[in-house]
Amino acid sequence: MSYTSNIKCIPTLVQKNADIQTRCNHRQNKLAIAMNSALFSFGVATISLSGVAVAQGNEPVEENAQTSKSNPKKINRETMLPEIVVSANESPTRYTIKSTSTATKTNTPLLNTPQSISVVTQAMIKDQAIQSMADTVRYVPGMGISQGEGNRDALVFRGNRSTGDYFVSGIRDDVQYFRDLYNIERVEVLKGPNGMIFGRGGSGGVINRVVKEAGWNPIRELSVQAGSFDTKRVALDVGQGMNEVAAVRLNTMYENSGSFRDGVDLKRYGINPTVTLMPSDNTKVVLNAEYFKDERTADRGIPSLNGRPIDTKRSTFFGDPDRSNADTELKAVNGLIEHKFNNEVMIRNRTRYATQDKFYENVYPSAGVTAASTVAISAYNNTTKRDNFFNQTDLLFSLDTGGIKHDMVVGVEIGHQDTDSTRNTGYFNNSATTVNVPINNPLTTVPLTYKLSATDGDNNSVTKQTSLYVQDQIKLLPKLQAILGVRYDRIEVDFINKNPANPLALNVKDNFFSPRAGLVYKPIDEVSIYTSYSLSYVPRAGEQLTSLSVTNAALEPEKFKNVEVGAKWDIHPDLALTTALFKLDRTNVIIPDPNNAAISVLGGGQRNKGFELGLAGRITPAWSVMGGYTYQDGVITNSLSSTAQKGAVLAELPKNTFSLWNRYDIDPTWGVGLGVINRGSMFTSTDNTVRLGSFTRVDAAVYAKINKNLRAQLNIENLFDKNYYASAHNNNNISPGSPIAARVSLIANF
Repeated sequence: MSYTSNIKCIPTLVQKNADIQTRCNHRQNKLAIAMNSALFSFGVATISLSGVAVAQGNEPVEENAQTSKSNPKKINRETMLPEIVVSANESPTRYTIKSTSTATKTNTPLLNTPQSISVVTQAMIKDQAIQSMADTVRYVPGMGISQGEGNRDALVFRGNRSTGDYFVSGIRDDVQYFRDLYNIERVEVLKGPNGMIFGRGGSGGVINRVVKEAGWNPIRELSVQAGSFDTKRVALDVGQGMNEVAAVRLNTMYENSGSFRDGVDLKRYGINPTVTLMPSDNTKVVLNAEYFKDERTADRGIPSLNGRPIDTKRSTFFGDPDRSNADTELKAVNGLIEHKFNNEVMIRNRTRYATQDKFYENVYPSAGVTAASTVAISAYNNTTKRDNFFNQTDLLFSLDTGGIKHDMVVGVEIGHQDTDSTRNTGYFNNSATTVNVPINNPLTTVPLTYKLSATDGDNNSVTKQTSLYVQDQIKLLPKLQAILGVRYDRIEVDFINKNPANPLALNVKDNFFSPRAGLVYKPIDEVSIYTSYSLSYVPRAGEQLTSLSVTNAALEPEKFKNVEVGAKWDIHPDLALTTALFKLDRTNVIIPDPNNAAISVLGGGQRNKGFELGLAGRITPAWSVMGGYTYQDGVITNSLSSTAQKGAVLAELPKNTFSLWNRYDIDPTWGVGLGVINRGSMFTSTDNTVRLGSFTRVDAAVYAKINKNLRAQLNIENLFDKNYYASAHNNNNISPGSPIAARVSLIANF
């Protein structure tokens, strides 16, 4: 006798809730297994909880009152959680997403968000074989890449270099290292100050990496990569539902690669297990832990000569690669709890605890080339241990007042950071802080000792953060929406410098409000026109600024004000065009008093005005694109120092940048990719004495589907072997761009 289950699932309408449908299907199939001894199948997508889902592979049935009464555990679409993770509605080749909760803390379509946002999807990450934050933003309008002194990510957001404005699934990732994307679903780039959502920092924008979650859709993917300069990398992504309540996922990666630069290499590995629990259809719990280790050569590049990078081979290392190392170890745990009480009220809590141990040392060029054709080499090392704890709770609810719809968020965030950091100066032959080497052989093997100098820091700082915020998304008229919000931050820092030559103990408190206001007008459903105003603050003692001293500790935080107007057009559901005009002002900058150079005062600092144009998605079913054009005009508005005079052009800010990545699928088996990056000339520092020339670089790719379970791809960087300079930290730490390089990847699904 054969039996079938009489458990029925509600017919589903939207892909965004596929995991809820999957869990329902899992219960139905599990009973059928017991009766018929047949294999069961799992559902159709990763977790996304915004509406009702689309059932695939199961016969739809009519929803009626009798069904609900006979099956009290059955999914009811009226009680489902709003969407938090958007990945379930992404296809494997899609370069766009429709909505995200990162910019507003509510699931809001990008079209209705009054801010310039670019999203690097999982499809783009795979197509370009992206492995770093620098690679991630190459085709993102308005973004620049800085060198980071060879030991950390450093990006330029609308003319503001930052090493601290990084987030993981909406929680601050306030440590300095090179991030990998092995466990990342997508990367969201939010441009303009974001103080209302993210708090301190976010002066020119923020990066939010959305971590892959465990879901009920089976995942089995192994990728192996090899390429130029001894590149070797392997990554594994596996996961599945264990039962109707729990799902698990594991992402892990190992890489051991060389470089076109002499003596430069890296070794890194990471492991990230994740568990998702849904004890009920209204409650979701996500837990994950990460261990990440990165060991690499700290490469500070080449010096300058006569206002240009020195003419030398791209591979030439200045200093000593054997004594230039950057090692970091990161341990992190994250938790997410969401619960929906009813159709109008939901609560969400996120927690992150992370500890980082980092050591780096540099033997690097510290000055330009002299008339004697020599260059000065200096050295120092730095040890940092940081413990981070952040917890944020959001209450989301909806109201109707006189026919006006309000989607409200009220939240609180607390944070605690404890940092120990010691810097030691390198002394050659135990005496000199520099040694000169000839430019035709710029390596040094002179013995080095490291000691705490009078100007070095041996610091401990404890930063305590308390934040309160409220936001209202208002539907004023059928075609007019508004967003209003304000955040209050209280930042307290206990700072101690234990250096006997320069002891210092301070307690610094900052209190500030970060408002945001925006209007969105939609003449038709596919088009929005918006305007916005936002404000962010950077405290003197924040990660973004390390200038804490007796003379400036009491000064107000730096202030970043952004005014923006723009338009967004969903040309069709898979193709989005965006434009933005912005003006970003940096004020409350410490400048010399015009009447007394011995006194510091606050004044205007810089202004950047610009225009962005972005395009992402599918032009045709076979042709996908991402890229755009940016014009920026950034200048110093008040003389900040002898090397940052009024009228100077901002560092690392080209006036014009253009980038466009294309993928074209010739047939179901073969595809090709072609990318073009054009960057205008730019200065390496605000003294405007060293300029990096403009360049155009072409990238390419070939994709092959060998069979239903095996794919291969070839990625070529700098196809025409253009000689260019990729980034800089200052006038004498300039990174040459890579010559032509190829990477072959094999991706197996099993």
